[in-house]
Amino acid sequence: MYASLKPLIARFASRSNARRLILALCLASLLLGLWAYTRSEPLPLLVIVLNLATLVVVGLQQWRSRKSIKFQPQELADRLLQVQENERHRLSRELHDDIGQLLTAAKLQSEWLKRRLPEDLQSQCTVLCNTLNETLAKVRDVSAILNPRQLASLGLEASLRAHLLKTLENTPIHWSLECQQRLTGIPEEMAVAAFRITQEAVTNMLRHAKARNLLVRLQRLPEGLSLVICDDGQGFSPAINPGLEGQRGMAGMSERTDQLGGSLSVSSQPGKGTRIEALFPWAPRALERASSPKVLE
Repeated sequence: MYASLKPLIARFASRSNARRLILALCLASLLLGLWAYTRSEPLPLLVIVLNLATLVVVGLQQWRSRKSIKFQPQELADRLLQVQENERHRLSRELHDDIGQLLTAAKLQSEWLKRRLPEDLQSQCTVLCNTLNETLAKVRDVSAILNPRQLASLGLEASLRAHLLKTLENTPIHWSLECQQRLTGIPEEMAVAAFRITQEAVTNMLRHAKARNLLVRLQRLPEGLSLVICDDGQGFSPAINPGLEGQRGMAGMSERTDQLGGSLSVSSQPGKGTRIEALFPWAPRALERASSPKVLE
């Protein structure tokens, strides 16, 4: 019986329908009560039934409202991350397609001009060409950071290796990327989250840690994809609520793991380095594939 009434209950339990139903029940109960009062008759059983029905509908509506409010913060965080990722892609596309093309055109024009200038102006034009080349390279680097296109073509491990190589090539930091299993078949949203967390951790290390060594480890576990990032920098005091205490990078990492139902732990003390551990659980569609890891020979 409940199964047959379930669609009807769900239909009337929506917010707009529930309001109309509550109003109709209250009006019907009021009119029947007034009718019984004016005729000096005992309270009809129908009035009692209407009152009980009103209480049931009000209670059901309150339960649905509390359930909706409970899930709103997670839905808001998911939506915010999606908006941020879309905005990164848009900015990357504009940098690559619009500004990149303009800089390329300026570079070609400056090279054309250099071939026609007198000898005494050649050095200045060479400086201009070099500046345009450096600016174009920087724009391409920023575009790649905003939207790592290589994730889709190269995969997570190769993309991380390329990013670490590019970011740390002119620094004294010794880095290592460890991956014992092939990471084929990693869901796209999981790969993006792992890449962004590593990206943010490396940026924070370069800005604040003064580290000499960096280790990034990816591991395919039965329960999910494990990401560990360690450095031997000066460390810091992790905030209990990083978003409210100004640690936006750490807050972003936590939001990304929460979005995928994962976990994030940050271990750090001043002068003792930092260790970041993230675990992304397998989605049902990838669980069977992930449970049999292929070890590299």
